[in-house]
Amino acid sequence: MEPEPEASWLLAVRAAESKKATDIKVLDLTGITSFTDFFVVCTAANTKQMQAIADEVCFQLKKNGELPISVEGSDGSEWVLCDFGDFIVHVFTAQAREYYDLERLWKQGEVITPPSE
Repeated sequence: MEPEPEASWLLAVRAAESKKATDIKVLDLTGITSFTDFFVVCTAANTKQMQAIADEVCFQLKKNGELPISVEGSDGSEWVLCDFGDFIVHVFTAQAREYYDLERLWKQGEVITPPSE
C-alpha cells in the first residue's frame, strides 16, 4: 500500500525521525479498530528523548493545523501516547516497547513502510 505523501501520520513519522527515534513502524488498522486508523510506533533511547520526540510530533502537526485530542504519559513515564484521532503516535523506551509489544497485539494490522524522503 502506497501512502499519500501528505498523510498526517507521515508528518508524525518525519517529526520522530528528526529527533532520532528508532525502529519506527506504522500499523494500518483501517477496518480493524473503530477508534483509529493508524498507529505510529517508535523507540527513544531514554525518557528525555522520548519527550522531545512527542513534543516535536505535536509541534509539527500543529504547524499543519492539527492538535492532539490528548497526550498521555508525560513526566517520567516510559510511554507517551499522542492521540490525533485518525492516528495515534506511541513513543516508547526500548524496555516499555518490548513489554507492551503493540506490534504483536495488533498483528492483524498491515505494517506500512514510510517512503524515504
